[in-house]
Amino acid sequence: MFDRKLYLTAAGDLRKNEGQWAAYESKGHSVVLAGPGSGKTKTLTLKLARMLAEDVEAPRGVACITYNNETARELEGRLDKLGIEPSGRVFIGTVHSFSLTQIVLPYAKAANLGLPNEFKVATRQDQRGALEDAYREVIRGPENPQNWRDRMGMYRRSILDRSSAEWLSRDEQLARLVEAYERRLRARNVIDFDDMPLLAVNALRENAWLQRAILAKYPVLAVDEYQDLGSALHRMVMGLCFSTGIRLFAVGDADQSIYGFTGADPSLLERLSLRDDVEVVKLKLNYRCGSRIVTASGYALGEDRGYSAPDGAHQGTVFFHPLKVSLKQQADQLFSTILPEAQVRIPELKMGDVAILYPSAAIGDVVRQAASDYGYETIRTDSNALYPRSSRLMRWLEMCAAWCCGGWRDGEPRFGKLVGDGCRLFAEAVQTEDDRLAFQRNLMDALWSRRDETELANNWLVEIRSELIDPLVTVCRTLSDEAETLSNFLARIDGCGDHAEMTLSQFSGEGISSDRINLSSLHSAKGREFSVVILFAMDQGRIPWNNASAERMREWRRVFYVGFTRAKAEIHMMYSAYSPSAFVTEVQTRLAEA
Repeated sequence: MFDRKLYLTAAGDLRKNEGQWAAYESKGHSVVLAGPGSGKTKTLTLKLARMLAEDVEAPRGVACITYNNETARELEGRLDKLGIEPSGRVFIGTVHSFSLTQIVLPYAKAANLGLPNEFKVATRQDQRGALEDAYREVIRGPENPQNWRDRMGMYRRSILDRSSAEWLSRDEQLARLVEAYERRLRARNVIDFDDMPLLAVNALRENAWLQRAILAKYPVLAVDEYQDLGSALHRMVMGLCFSTGIRLFAVGDADQSIYGFTGADPSLLERLSLRDDVEVVKLKLNYRCGSRIVTASGYALGEDRGYSAPDGAHQGTVFFHPLKVSLKQQADQLFSTILPEAQVRIPELKMGDVAILYPSAAIGDVVRQAASDYGYETIRTDSNALYPRSSRLMRWLEMCAAWCCGGWRDGEPRFGKLVGDGCRLFAEAVQTEDDRLAFQRNLMDALWSRRDETELANNWLVEIRSELIDPLVTVCRTLSDEAETLSNFLARIDGCGDHAEMTLSQFSGEGISSDRINLSSLHSAKGREFSVVILFAMDQGRIPWNNASAERMREWRRVFYVGFTRAKAEIHMMYSAYSPSAFVTEVQTRLAEA
């Protein structure tokens, strides 16, 4: 049992904010509408702690569904500081992870999901092969089958009931392609990520006993970033919380819904908040951004939501940089002039608290090269990063590397955390206390003899994979795709790769580093914050795209707004003087008029 004094003491700070305190005190179904920088993660963390301590009697627990693994890790870290570790009573993870580990894996046979025995999670190679086979069966023709992936994915996620007339009538060709693709996956004995929530929703819809089983284990369901989780999660929530009786605590912001291409629909959060049986709490204070940035962010969104900075907040500064030069020359200007001037204004500024955000990963390549030319180290979190930041295995290996690079001396990270996170990562292989003890011994043996930060990362990872990872991955059906990510990364850091000289110390710093500038697409920056944010290549045609539909235009504006509200002290907009984004022009005009 955790120490209640920790969360009760921390919760005292919520009294200063009427909205946060109302969310903390809420009793029934609740929706917290939380603007940028409103302290929603702190509020959610303390609410989870309170519900575990006061509302849910052991061994029952609380499940918290997040949009991505990064958010799940942040919540776990905050709960850990309150003495609460993930356990059988606490699930924190993505909707895919919840669907897979809490519904599909344990109940596939009993719920008659029609899955092969001992199925695994599909690797990218499995998915590519299944799509190519399905394309030859249904579409045919000379086009690259992979060009159909996004359209197929949207169709799968948008129509959940395959027995409905809409499934075939809306686009019969796409429907047949989906059916063929899924048959090909099953022939390979695998399911993919889109399968997970779809299978879970169908299992819950068809089996009332399964709904009761989830209720028995988790009488409370928390959902973070509700606006980003799509129709499958919404259908799951409707069934579990408003039919079965699980209590819902949801947090979100429709203005930060930027994943329409994955099926996210901000109207789902809006509809949820209009229910008579749901208490709605609004968080209006922005603790992150300076007051002038808060004001300008309303112009960036194009609508006034009534957000404000707290009394006494710093002002913050908004900069505009129209440049009559090429994209490469703009990147040079960024590192030769704009960033050094920011360092003069903010002498204590660390490079890890600087972010350069851009519309696409290809633009990030230009920025990264310029940063290298000027001697700046960077961390990328876009699709051209060395590996996906969402990879649980890679992030765990980063922590293991950090332990070998000095963490064993100073306790950052703690070895106990490596063990705990590893046991959850390899849960299918580590099920008993004896398994846990064996894993702990093997992990110590593997790491202790490899505490050399100058070692090449490739040599270290190859040995760790052979000695520790491979035997576990062969047992864990959920980690096939993670193992593929590791293999792809190793190919980039071996003797013939483009990062062959990466040391263990450099690998351990790939996650978070105080001396590396953050390079990110606007989408990947969501949920993060930095002292200085530079919005790069804010040009018409890049953001928004030319000829965008009305709905796509609204989403592009939300993307711009999300990037804008990452900044604490300074927000810089760099763009072509010949074709600035209409969003930039509007902010500049309205600030001048204010």
